[in-house]
Amino acid sequence: MDLKRAAVALTPMAGALAFPLIVPVVLMRLGLPAAMLSAVLIGTAWFVVMLRSAEMPGHH
Repeated sequence: MDLKRAAVALTPMAGALAFPLIVPVVLMRLGLPAAMLSAVLIGTAWFVVMLRSAEMPGHH
């Protein structure tokens, strides 16, 4: 259970740091199309992980 709480806490921060670090590097090394693709892939993966690790209240 502690691992899930850590994932819930770190997921927003990891995505917020990964996005601005990876996309500019890809832009400089591989060009604009690759940077746009990496932005879409990172954003989509981040969104999916945020949804999967969200702590939702249970239905009683």
